[in-house]
Formats: sequence, C-alpha cells, structure tokens
Amino acid sequence: MRTRPRPRLRRTENFLTAVHHGKKEEKAAVERRRLHVLKALKKLRIEADEAPVVAVLGSGGGLRAHIACLGVLSEMKEQGLLDAVTYLAGVSGSTWAISSLYTNDGDMEALEADLKHRFTRQEWDLAKSLQKTIQAARSENYSLTDFWAYMVISKQTRELPESHLSNMKKPVEEGTLPYPIFAAIDNDLQPSWQEARAPETWFEFTPHHAGFPALGAFVSITHFGSKFKKGRLVRTHPERDLTFLRGLWGSALGNTEVIREYIFDQLRNLTLKGLWRRAVANAKSIGHLLFARLLRLQESSQGEHPPPEDEGGEPEHTWLTEMLENWTRTSLEKQEQPHEDPERKGSLSNFMDFVKKTGICASKWEWGTTHNFLYKHSGIRDKIMSSRKHLHLVDAGLAINTPFPLVLPPTREVHLILSFDFSAGDPFETIRATTDYCRRHKIPFPQVEEAELDLWSKAPASCYILKGETGPVVMHFPLFNIDACGGDIEAWSDTYDTFKLADTYTLDVVVLLLALAKKNVRENKKKILRELMNVAGLYYPKDSARSCCLA
Repeated sequence: MRTRPRPRLRRTENFLTAVHHGKKEEKAAVERRRLHVLKALKKLRIEADEAPVVAVLGSGGGLRAHIACLGVLSEMKEQGLLDAVTYLAGVSGSTWAISSLYTNDGDMEALEADLKHRFTRQEWDLAKSLQKTIQAARSENYSLTDFWAYMVISKQTRELPESHLSNMKKPVEEGTLPYPIFAAIDNDLQPSWQEARAPETWFEFTPHHAGFPALGAFVSITHFGSKFKKGRLVRTHPERDLTFLRGLWGSALGNTEVIREYIFDQLRNLTLKGLWRRAVANAKSIGHLLFARLLRLQESSQGEHPPPEDEGGEPEHTWLTEMLENWTRTSLEKQEQPHEDPERKGSLSNFMDFVKKTGICASKWEWGTTHNFLYKHSGIRDKIMSSRKHLHLVDAGLAINTPFPLVLPPTREVHLILSFDFSAGDPFETIRATTDYCRRHKIPFPQVEEAELDLWSKAPASCYILKGETGPVVMHFPLFNIDACGGDIEAWSDTYDTFKLADTYTLDVVVLLLALAKKNVRENKKKILRELMNVAGLYYPKDSARSCCLA
C-alpha cells in the first residue's frame, strides 16, 4: 500500500489570521514556572542556577489509570516533587486525573477526598448526562464522542465537569501549576501512522491552544471546534467543556466490539427505564430498521459473521423490539392532560433526533468530529490535510499509550521524563513503541535492547532509569510491579481490569489502588531526587551513555 505523503507546512509570516501558533503563551507560562521549580528544588536541597525541565507522563488505562494517576500526583505533591515539574502530559484515563488537578486548583487533599466521596455514594446523575447528550446532538458535528463523553465517561468517573480548558490559564500563566498537555490523534491519519509512524498524526490540547505540533499549526483553545476557511474564522462555536474533551481523550477503553456494546446498552437502558416513553406512531418500524441496519453494518465492517436471526428472519436483538414497543405503548407522565405541553413535545422531538443521530454515527462509526481549522489554508501544501472540512480526533492510546511524542520535540527542551505506566498488560509496550517512533524520525531517545525489555516485562520492578548519549533521561514506573505486588501482579491486574465498570469500584478497591500508586512514588523518591540532581548539573554519572535497570 502506498504511503500517504506527510502534510507539510509552509512557514510564512502571515500563516494564520484567526488561527495562531499558540506557543508564545506557553513559553511565557513555562518561564514563570521556572522560578517555582527553582524554589521547589531548593526545598529538596538541590541548588541549581537553571531550572531543569521535568515532564511527568501518565499512560492510558481507563478508570484504573484515572485513580492511579491521582495517587501519583497526590504523593508527588506530598513529597514536594510536583512543584519541581514543568509539564504534565497524559493519554486517555490519565487525562481525567490531570484535568481534575486544575479544576481543583491543585488541592490534592480535596481532590482525593472528593474521589473517595464519589465512589462511596456510587452516584451518577443520569438525567443531567442525558440532557447534555441530547443538547450535544443538536450540533452539526455531533458524533459518538459526545455520547461516549456524557453517557459513559461521566458514569465511569462520577463527574460531569462543565469547566473549560481555558479556565486553566490563570494558574499555569502564574506558574503555580505545571503546564498541562492532553493528547489525541487524528484518526483520519491512522494509515500514515501504521505505515510510517507519521508525527502529524498527533494532536495536542493545552489551556492556550489545540493543534498539530509536528506542523506547528494551532488554533486558540477557545476557538477549537469553530469553523475556519482559508485561515479566517467563519463561524464561532462555544468552547467545548471538559466532559466532552475527556470523552475525546479517552475514547479507546477497549476494542470496537466493547465500545459498541457500551453504546447499545446505554441506548437500550435509556428507554427501558422509562425516562422518555413516547414516540411517534411509526417509531417502531423506523427505529427497528435503523438499529437492525446499524448492527448488520457494524458486524460486516468488522469481518464478523452476521448476527443470529430469529424465526422471522430478523436479527435477534430482542431488546430493540422491547424498547420500541415500549415507546409506542406508553406515554409521558401527565399525558391525561387534554392539550399536550409544547415544551414536552419539543423535548420528545429532541430525544428522537438524538437517538437517530447516534444510530447514524454508529453506522458510520464516526468519532471526534470537529471543523478542520486548516481547511483551504494556503499554508498547507498537503491537499489532503487542507481539503478536509472535518477532523476526527480520538484517543492517542490508539497510537502510543503514553504522550512521549508531545514532550520530545526540542522546542520543549525536556531534560527528565517521569513516565508512569498504568497499563494492565506489558508495561514496556509504550517504551517499545516510542523507541520505534524515535528511531524512524531520528529523535534522541534511550535505546533499550528488545531482549532486555522482554526480560523486564516478565517480572517488572518499580522503577527503570533509561539514559542515552543525548536526549532526556527517562524514568519508567510500572504500576503493577514485584516490589509493590510481590508475586501477585496478575491478581492485581485482574482486579483492576481495563473494562471494569465504575459500579464495581467500591471504596476499598479505590483506596488500595491509590495506596499502590503512592507507594511507587514514595519508594523511589531517592532515585527521582538523584536524577533531578543529575539534570540540574550537580552530578554526571560515568554510565550515562547506557541503559540501566534500577530495581
């Protein structure tokens, strides 16, 4: 298969009009952060003339990653290490934790208490989540990401944050908190990623901008989702809230089959629970055909066998029939009133439109739809990139399950990377994938032999320090390791399976995971301090040119 040419950016003085580079604000924020880092290093008894740039990375892993990442951040704060960090970057479940840090003004004690409270009460505001989803369905760019965000991720995290990324500007511009980076990828460029690990696949979000770092093309975060043409703002859309962005960043909890089941189960439950119990007279025939076609399309697109059929020759999804019959058989509450309430009628219409749109998006398997801010832009030589009216952004875990590609560009000058891996499988898969990515594009990154990675993965320790002749030092921390879990790594992994639903996360389960993540930081504090001293210029180990393992 022929590889698609990579999009190239022609850098010109008038490259963007309403679109901007977005790096000036980041640079200023990072400069202010340096002063706080120097003070933090001094408290840790590390004297430095220049503040080293330290990045903390959180991998994906659904709710497990969310809770474990909160534990890591909490313990780093407790140990005085978080104040020495310049960048916080995450993928998937870690982005839920990192974003919470900013919505709580960096108060980790309050954040941890809130987490425990949410999972003690096991509450979820279904009505509010449904209302937000129906409202989102009225947008021209509604996709499965909206449904996923408001109906699935909000239930998993027991949160429905309505704040925005731009609300994080104040603490990062003052330098009181690290600069956050949230990862996504352009799903339309997945073939380029599979064939050539194209850097242009990666898309990032910060409190100031959203865009393609490999192209140097960004749009103001307040204009992400707005419509552009030829670099000019055509139509303004409201800034998307954090709930939606969490759904976008965390849209790869499992494979297609798992996600599809989530969506169909949620659609079924909405109607069978009687939240909205009336439809137009022909809802049964229209709805049944719509969903039956949807299921056939999805199963055939995955190369699977057709769904089983009943005696009537229709796919055997009895819940669909039950759902639609329920719509036609019942009525809304207080329907005995002689004149139907126009507001109720409008709500019903909106609900039906939401169901229809969700079915259509599922039939096309459409995720993360947003206006392409580079549409018809003369600064983009690649016609495919500039000719697309829409982008389709999804979970970066579908490329690499950690945001290494976003902190490795030389413009960010990162010296030390603390990589916390919350994977349930091989905790070194992210290192393998990043090594391959960096080798292809000549990016400095520690090289580790495959045989050594295979050996480590059999019985992972709690910390590995990887060093190369150039580039950043990488400290890699597997969540489930022999130091903390002993010989029970598999049991821990099973307990916190990626597909484990929030309803099964009791307070005890949450507390144990928090404690495990905290222990990994606490037990390796001395090693982290030593590497902070190294990158601060106080100590240069003789073996800095080779990779090593520190248990």
